[in-house]
Amino acid sequence: MVPQVGLVPGFEQAEISMTITTRFATEADRPAWERMFLAYATFGKTEQTEDMRARVWGWIMSPTAQTRCIVAETEDGGLVGFTHFRSYERPLPATVGAYIDDMFVDPKMRGRGVVDLMIKAVGDFAESQGWDVVRWMTREGNYRARAVYDRHAEKTDWVTYSLRKQE
Repeated sequence: MVPQVGLVPGFEQAEISMTITTRFATEADRPAWERMFLAYATFGKTEQTEDMRARVWGWIMSPTAQTRCIVAETEDGGLVGFTHFRSYERPLPATVGAYIDDMFVDPKMRGRGVVDLMIKAVGDFAESQGWDVVRWMTREGNYRARAVYDRHAEKTDWVTYSLRKQE
């Protein structure tokens, strides 16, 4: 038994062992992906509409769009996470890299290695394509996620800017 903070004594949650695999999203994943993508947008305090989700799903399903989606799936077929990523050209080294735009794990499944599997899946795919780097960013204060990311990658000294809209 693993005691969980905030639970009533005597009602500790047992640690559950299950197999989780990763794969590319399929059309059948759309309802579960939509639920998770909406939860991700809410967590990120980003307004999102049904039309926006439909557009992103269209990119994911299109063989000509850049955006790809890897999902994490339990042995019973339930989706518990996703990552969106794409290739990008790198002019200075004249190579191609992968950029992870989004990573989300169902809050009930956090701390079970799901994000580790998704990062590995993107890395394996990038390697199979000959891409030389996989990059992503996160919020400075996202310490829980950063602890996981620090196991897989080096924090760079690059600073990200977003151009302000001209009034």
